[in-house]
Amino acid sequence: MKKLSSAIYLALVLFTTSCHHEEEARDMETQYIVTSPLKKDTLINKEYVCQIRSIQHIDLRALEKGYLQNIYIDEGQFVNEGQLLFQIRPQIYQAELQRAQAETSFAEIEYQNTKSLADSNIVSKNELALAKAKLDKAKAESALAQAHLGFTEIKAPFDGIIDRFQVRLGSLLDEGELLTSLSDNRKMWVYFNVPESEYLDYMSKSKSDSLLKVRLNMANNQPFEFPGIVETIEADFNNETGNIAFRATFPNPKRLLRHGETGNIQINVPFKNAIIIPQKATYEVLEKRYVFVVDKNNVVHSREITIGSELPDLYIVKEGLSENDKILLEGIRKVKDNDKINYTYEAPNTVLPKLKVYVE
Repeated sequence: MKKLSSAIYLALVLFTTSCHHEEEARDMETQYIVTSPLKKDTLINKEYVCQIRSIQHIDLRALEKGYLQNIYIDEGQFVNEGQLLFQIRPQIYQAELQRAQAETSFAEIEYQNTKSLADSNIVSKNELALAKAKLDKAKAESALAQAHLGFTEIKAPFDGIIDRFQVRLGSLLDEGELLTSLSDNRKMWVYFNVPESEYLDYMSKSKSDSLLKVRLNMANNQPFEFPGIVETIEADFNNETGNIAFRATFPNPKRLLRHGETGNIQINVPFKNAIIIPQKATYEVLEKRYVFVVDKNNVVHSREITIGSELPDLYIVKEGLSENDKILLEGIRKVKDNDKINYTYEAPNTVLPKLKVYVE
């Protein structure tokens, strides 16, 4: 019985050893493809959703109460600074101005008479001062009436484009009621949010005497023909999102961009001596990224890498690889750590052009 057990055990050992050798033989028969990282200077294009705003965008409101008597412009019309836009019925304010002017004239006559008497020492200097105060009061009331009358005319404070009307001809307006909006679109402010890590990258790579240049991709996926520059960055990060707002300024000589549009800001980020590998040469375990590195004995070893940036089909490696390493390109799911393989080497300049997108 004991001899029988020893025989079974020996058979199992021989079977296992045979299977192991057969598996190694199959692995050696399989031709894997190996390449190396490509080291070169490159640019990464990053996109951010943006909101487009006019450099000046204001509400035009009624400054006095009354009926809207005239509208001199149309929606969407370009207007010039000082151009008359709306007229509120001015009759009441004209009458108030005429009354104030008459009181001013009366006070002027009274003052002159009192001055003549004071010069002749007929009345006291106090009476002359009182007449002067009455005249000054009348002039102030006249100026106030003139201002109220002026408020019945709504004029453009700057060149711009008129928005939709919120009232119609003959409407009874309250003081402060919204009439329309006016947008100065000669330049546009474009706002976009940048994560903290990318903000730090931009600031560390930018020169103190240069401004970050950006491009705008419009809502129809067409590029805006003029580049913009980032002129300001908000003071604080948003604690909820971890982002900070950038504001880029774009020239808009053809008035193509309008207030309220959306788009995508594109920024070219330079990477010097970047280590570039194909994405398909990596695999992920518990949110960590790995590659198989092939040593001088043709044995593969799993190695964790840190991704610095991502492109379609490509990764820029921040840590974990050098240009002299050899990495497994094809068959990463067929091998395991410490396997010995038979491979064919392909240079990165040959591998990358075969991908859908590659660095030029």
